[in-house]
Amino acid sequence: MKPAALLTLLLTAALFNTSATAAGDVEVGGKLFTKTCGGCHSVGLNARGGFGPQLNGVIGRLAGTTADYQYSDAMKNSGVVWTREKLAAYIENPKKVVSGTRMIFWGISDQQKIENLLAYLETFQTQ
Repeated sequence: MKPAALLTLLLTAALFNTSATAAGDVEVGGKLFTKTCGGCHSVGLNARGGFGPQLNGVIGRLAGTTADYQYSDAMKNSGVVWTREKLAAYIENPKKVVSGTRMIFWGISDQQKIENLLAYLETFQTQ
């Protein structure tokens, strides 16, 4: 195989591999949610606020608006809409996105873990 053809093949394979990885793994995200987020947040049919708000339908939701949770003034007044990108930034560094949030969480720096969590949360958009 010619070097140019090999380079094209490798770049194409890398592009498809990156796309598949960026989508996140729902199963891995579910396990990570249970371990990292589940102590405060819930999702699913019987989800409700506890130490943190329930996260059904979180993507697209205005921050601080679920009825069954007492949000901090910072969260209620943030004006944040939880887009996928904004939620990813929040998972990485909550206090950078909403200064004054009461959420006691240092964040996750691993982008693949964040993608896995988001893939899992996306399965609860219609709950």
